[in-house]
Amino acid sequence: MLRFGCSEVVIERLDPLVNPDMHPSPHMHQVVGGNAFNASMPMTDIAKLSSCTTCHFIEDLSNYWTANLYFKARNGSYKRIPQMANQFNAGDNAGLTVYYTSPGPKITTAFKPGFRMLTGDATRRTSENLGKNMQQCYRCFSEPNFGGSPYSPCLDPKWDTDYLPKQPCPGGIRSNIIFPLCWDGKNLDSPNHRDHVAHPVGGPTQFAIVNGTCPASHPVKIPQVMLEVMWDTTAFNNKDDWPEDGSQPLVLSTGDKTGFGQHGDYVFGWEGDTLQTAMDSACYLRNCTKLTEQAPKIKNLCNVPVTVHENIDGWMDELPGGGGGS
Repeated sequence: MLRFGCSEVVIERLDPLVNPDMHPSPHMHQVVGGNAFNASMPMTDIAKLSSCTTCHFIEDLSNYWTANLYFKARNGSYKRIPQMANQFNAGDNAGLTVYYTSPGPKITTAFKPGFRMLTGDATRRTSENLGKNMQQCYRCFSEPNFGGSPYSPCLDPKWDTDYLPKQPCPGGIRSNIIFPLCWDGKNLDSPNHRDHVAHPVGGPTQFAIVNGTCPASHPVKIPQVMLEVMWDTTAFNNKDDWPEDGSQPLVLSTGDKTGFGQHGDYVFGWEGDTLQTAMDSACYLRNCTKLTEQAPKIKNLCNVPVTVHENIDGWMDELPGGGGGS
């Protein structure tokens, strides 16, 4: 299992997967990875288009992006809740944490150049009722410094939910987004960016298990990708600022107040066969002699120039793009 941090490369309304060439796209994203990210990314070897990456390993020039989270104050105005460096990623400029997991060496087949996929559904507003097998979850940290729960992602019966927390979270909120682990072995993408990948027979498996039999339609087992985002909610925990009816004040950049619509986008961009080599080796977390590390002060210098100029950090009357908070 690889686990490493990727600093922010840009925050803006672009989505080359779902809304290619649209400038700006409908809602705001937080983006990490290689600096080839832009409104339109060709289905080619992205690693050859990037000159730097915000990820811990210089071989990973992929791009990963998710929805932002906003606080809606009692007066109806919005403010973006900032990301913060995750546990063991001190020094990173916000961003998110990436996991690549395999049940063992030579069991998974790494992605090919041009591969891309999407998990989750930005329009979902009801639970999938997957229980411990939920593919996206939120952890409300009840204590500072990532404290209050010893469980693996999405497995805490009290503090992990598939909906946005309904109470203040003293240590912030963590969002986990888990991708499928089976591939049809042919298509690098599909019209909805989902059909070429699938969950194992019987449905999604827990992150801690990362196994299962792939369906005949998607026989190739791929590394399971999981994204982990930390939001610093400490400045927004005063309930006097929350809605008068006591309802939770959080909303994703899509306008989703439930949290069920959390989703993640992925464009593969590892150099050569470096990901396959890492998956077949005894790599664990950031300990991987087959890959080259870079210090936070170096990766934090990599960025993509902002092309959609709008307010991303101040108070605003509506969400960027006009999302209504349904």
